[in-house]
Amino acid sequence: MLPVIPSKDMINGDPAAKVRLVLFGDYESQETRTVSGEIKQLLEKYSGSINFVFRHFPLTKIHQKAHKAAEAAIAAGQEGKFWQMHEQLISHPQQLGTISLKAHAREAGVQNKNLLDQLVNGYYGWYVQDDIREGLALGIRDVPALLVNGQLVKGKLGLHAIEKMIEQELKNHSAKSVKKRA
Repeated sequence: MLPVIPSKDMINGDPAAKVRLVLFGDYESQETRTVSGEIKQLLEKYSGSINFVFRHFPLTKIHQKAHKAAEAAIAAGQEGKFWQMHEQLISHPQQLGTISLKAHAREAGVQNKNLLDQLVNGYYGWYVQDDIREGLALGIRDVPALLVNGQLVKGKLGLHAIEKMIEQELKNHSAKSVKKRA
């Protein structure tokens, strides 16, 4: 059996980019879907300068299907289809039952014939729990929660606020590069 690739290693964008956005979210959360869509726009705008990692933080007390959806995303990631599955889950928040997850996986191009059994048996559940534990250790208690280069963003997450942080990080990185050359 191959080692499981955790969600923290599933990067959208250039892995060597100067700015990393890490969003802790829940597939049943409207706010997570909104911020994820805004980040998608920013990935296009800042292509090559930023990358994005989605970490799972299902609020299972209010979103009963979010944990299984997160497991399905990690399962898809084992075939390099994490981002395709992520888009399916973000786009269909009302269809996150196990049978729907299998259909979303098929749509995303996942070939795993054991996916349904793995979901039913919680095969990827521990990897979702790892994301939750790391989020809690960072002080995250609600979603969406965004880190920009490891710094937790305080206040309302919106396109302009995130963009402002990206610009600041790019400036900081440029300033450090200039100091190194001097």
